[in-house]
Amino acid sequence: MSHPDKPISENPIPTSTKIRPRKQFGQHWLRSDEVLHKILRAGQLKPSDRILEIGPGTGNLTRLLLPRVEMLTAVEIDWDLCEKLRKTMKQSNFHLIEGSILEIPLPALANKVVANIPYNITGEILKKLLGTLAEPIQQFEQIVLLVQKEIGDRLAAKAGHKAYNALSVRIQYLADCEFICDVPATAFYPPPKVNSAVVRIMPRPPITVASDPKFLDRLLTLGFATKRKMLRNNLISEIDRDRLVEILEGMGINGQVRAEDLNVAQWVALSEAVIKSKNS
Repeated sequence: MSHPDKPISENPIPTSTKIRPRKQFGQHWLRSDEVLHKILRAGQLKPSDRILEIGPGTGNLTRLLLPRVEMLTAVEIDWDLCEKLRKTMKQSNFHLIEGSILEIPLPALANKVVANIPYNITGEILKKLLGTLAEPIQQFEQIVLLVQKEIGDRLAAKAGHKAYNALSVRIQYLADCEFICDVPATAFYPPPKVNSAVVRIMPRPPITVASDPKFLDRLLTLGFATKRKMLRNNLISEIDRDRLVEILEGMGINGQVRAEDLNVAQWVALSEAVIKSKNS
């Protein structure tokens, strides 16, 4: 496979009425060469890679990916865009699936994901690609996504950061996450109402394994339900306040701690301690 590195020209805005972005699919097409190449570099592509691209749109990213990889499977829900892609993407390593990524099986041989995903179903897509705490999916070596900036910040945030929340803990239990770059709204057509970000997610087995991942998931939901409240108040339905303070202080953690102050390992340790306390 060839690896063209020279910059491409500015991607054109489509004018056909048949391929105008549709709000119902949350379509915002990336057209910035600079950002497109940052995504490519983040993908750390190899000639043997088999890529899943979600929502290829008009194919601006697809065209750059195809010469660099063994196979690219694109999943597109928009019929008009599928017709355009079939006419313009004649490469033998391009495979198009018409449908929703949420409703089809993941391509069995794909080892990486590189995609500008619809923001309105980001959570569902992350679950599709990574699974859940109780049922993780470790099919992919690497997942590079263009997401809403708020989500990108959360995925990469560390404990104590204002963006750190339950999503941060859940995803970081399943993967290492890296913030690659900010992306302004002007990089898209049409410009979304929010800024965006590129993130790289590297799935792996949990570093600290929870004996009851479903219970950990429940604790996270309760713990982050009201971020301004202390954990001893948010978790009252699961454990007595004073007993929770004892557990926290036994872990070397201040009894007045809030959910966003605990890292992933501490959340797992807390769930184990609460389970032990409930069973004693």
